[in-house]
Amino acid sequence: MKQMTKSLALIAAASGAVFGVLTPLSASADSGAPALKWTKCEGSSLDPRQQCATVSVPMDYADPGGRKIEIAVSRIRSENPDARRGALLLIPGGPGGDSMNDPSGKGQKLPKRVRDAYDLIGFAPRGMAPSTAVDCGLEHRDLARTTMLPWPSADGSVDANIAAGKRVSEACARNGGELIQHISTLNEARDLDRVRAALGERKVSAWGVSYGTYVTDAYLQLFPHRTDRVVLDSNDNPDPVLAERAWLAAFERGAEDNFPEFAKWASAPGNPDRVADTAAEVRPQFLKLAARLDREPIPWPGANPEELNGNVLRQSMLDSFYDPDDYPALAKLILAARKGTVPPAPAGPPEAVLQNVTAVAAATICNDVDWPNDPVMYREGVAKSRAEFPLTGGMPRNAMACPSWPWDPKEAPVHVSDQGPSNILMVQNERDPATPLSGALKLREALGRRAVMVTNDSTGHDAYLDNGTACGDAAVSRFLATGKRPAKDLYCG
Repeated sequence: MKQMTKSLALIAAASGAVFGVLTPLSASADSGAPALKWTKCEGSSLDPRQQCATVSVPMDYADPGGRKIEIAVSRIRSENPDARRGALLLIPGGPGGDSMNDPSGKGQKLPKRVRDAYDLIGFAPRGMAPSTAVDCGLEHRDLARTTMLPWPSADGSVDANIAAGKRVSEACARNGGELIQHISTLNEARDLDRVRAALGERKVSAWGVSYGTYVTDAYLQLFPHRTDRVVLDSNDNPDPVLAERAWLAAFERGAEDNFPEFAKWASAPGNPDRVADTAAEVRPQFLKLAARLDREPIPWPGANPEELNGNVLRQSMLDSFYDPDDYPALAKLILAARKGTVPPAPAGPPEAVLQNVTAVAAATICNDVDWPNDPVMYREGVAKSRAEFPLTGGMPRNAMACPSWPWDPKEAPVHVSDQGPSNILMVQNERDPATPLSGALKLREALGRRAVMVTNDSTGHDAYLDNGTACGDAAVSRFLATGKRPAKDLYCG
């Protein structure tokens, strides 16, 4: 897809907000967008101010007059209409995440001056309930975390992964309906522009997190001059060829970046969940335990799979690294496994939710970019990864459902460029397991003069108002409230 370009004059005009010009951004230039019908949202523990509506969009943007689907949208309005600047899209991670409850949740962590400036807008991406939803009717075993991420067999074989991918692809072809062919990152971005128009906004601001940074990248590609202030938080590698394959591979680096922090915590004197006397002992002990569980899994009734094996331990490690507050759960699992026991099986989402999430994730990943079909490539990649990055056991270079996916991508992947308004602030933790700094730096390079980047000396996923630093949070809040970015890339130690 060709990158949209504009004259320097238009770029300068669109970039005025970066310097704090408080130009009202409502009054959409799109004529004929139907007014939204806001109603009370369903669900518990929501802010009573949160409202919900739906936006009708084409299922297939190549056939805009054809079948329509619904995109569910939520809103909490600006707390000070006199200070209101516009709308802030809360763009979730995933693929397979939604932000419907975020105006009531993480949106309320925003400083008051930011909540005054924006209507907070959440949504459920196409395919995600309560938007028009998809479901592949997958087997229970294919909803396991260690199947959704392709952990190879204990001996490094990828045959079971290839077979699982084939089952998932065939189930989605059989049960996913026509919509599953049209779930992609670029179509999610197009849906967001329909949401913008329905909100009556000429431009929108955005806070994209994790996979949401990639969705925001797509919006910046397709609609650069409909953006106001853009925050990219926990940034995906924008590789224009590999796309999600590069994100999977990023777990190798992410685990290595994070394990030393866990090791320091897990060996600290006085820690009730201490697993070793020194930090240096934690890694070899972890690898030894994972290898033992590969050979001798421990039954784990109620879990999926119903055993604690080496891959379940490795996946639990990655999950705990998203937030250092979750280190105790990993340590308790390690301590139990050493004794040949397990804690209670972890509670998970209802199976209907897992079916929906897994279908949307598979569709997005496989529709976005073409994956190689040759199993030999995955066998060789897994073997090399297992040797170089033993913590992640070869998973990051393995096959997902995509080699068997029945449909080819309909368009080229997102292509990030430095053409467009300079209105982007990136925020990134140094030690992030899922979106490591190495990938974020590639996005920073691709965006060029359009972006300024704040790097936090911090550990975990989700930087702004979560696992970042006070310095980084202040820089992002100031940008959202006033449009003022740091003069150059900033390191928050």
